[in-house]
Amino acid sequence: MQAHPAPPWYKQFWPWFLIGLLMLSIGVSSTFAFLAVLSADGMVQEDYYEHGRAINMVLAKQERAADLGLQARLRIDPLTSDVVLDLEGDSRPERLDLELIFPTQDDRDIELVLEHVRDGRYLGQAPDNLRYRWYLQLQPEGDSPEWRLVGEARFPDENVIALTPGRPAAE
Repeated sequence: MQAHPAPPWYKQFWPWFLIGLLMLSIGVSSTFAFLAVLSADGMVQEDYYEHGRAINMVLAKQERAADLGLQARLRIDPLTSDVVLDLEGDSRPERLDLELIFPTQDDRDIELVLEHVRDGRYLGQAPDNLRYRWYLQLQPEGDSPEWRLVGEARFPDENVIALTPGRPAAE
């Protein structure tokens, strides 16, 4: 009986298969590490601690809006992008800031200025083709607004959107 001599390791399948798996995992993990370092995380704010501490100020603004009996009804026309807002309560500033906040990408946030026309009605212009879900914040124009109303909407929407001092809600 003659034993066949074993071929050298580099001529066999299994060592190359295991080396290939190792190289593939190194390549994939290196690619993901490169992408993680290259792309910025837009969800994490640089001043997250200060932002967290400021939440009490935001709650105070919403409480002030409730004390003034404020609430608003907002409609954005899907064809013309006209913004019509009716404000009810004890405050009628000449201009309002309406902030449309995109939930996942802060570079898509939009700030609109609404002009008072008569009896609590405000008008403005939104960008064309507004789509997807947005958080809404309404407050008087200025550096330190006295009150804030909040809401949530999914565009395009022809329905009226309620902005209230409390938790976001849509009609």
